[in-house]
Amino acid sequence: MRATAVHGKSGHEEADGGHDELTAVQAALAAEHAAVYGYGVVGGRIADDRRKEAQAAYDGHRARRDALRREVRDLGGTPRAAAAAYELPFPVPDAAAAVRLAAELEDRLAAVYADLVRAGAAARRTEAAAALREAAVRAVRWRGSGVAFPGLVERAAAATGSGAGDASASAGAL
Repeated sequence: MRATAVHGKSGHEEADGGHDELTAVQAALAAEHAAVYGYGVVGGRIADDRRKEAQAAYDGHRARRDALRREVRDLGGTPRAAAAAYELPFPVPDAAAAVRLAAELEDRLAAVYADLVRAGAAARRTEAAAALREAAVRAVRWRGSGVAFPGLVERAAAATGSGAGDASASAGAL
């Protein structure tokens, strides 16, 4: 998810690139805020036959967002607030675009949770891996196909210059 991470110090520095656990949890929280917003758009455009699936994803992301707020507090941080609005990656005029948006949201969440798996302590790593798995499964359901390494798609795109996985982009972008 494209969101600006809040850089707090928690004393849980990882040797792999200097990511700290609080920063990774804050990034996941920002991504969940954006996903909740994005699924609001999806819900407004999705076809009736997929509305329950969109509602379930929306509810799941709200629950994860709330849990991440608690985790940030547990780590001694102040949970970042949601932006008032988010810039969509493309126009969503119809149900087909809503399905593409849902798949994109899940792909971006998978990338953020992959970072949290790397930066988190054992219990948080387990929860982040479960969230990554859920995002990957949802993406497959929306898209109809999967990727070899969920959570790494954005890094591959960023390496080719698209910037899709830039975790330091504007907080107002999905």
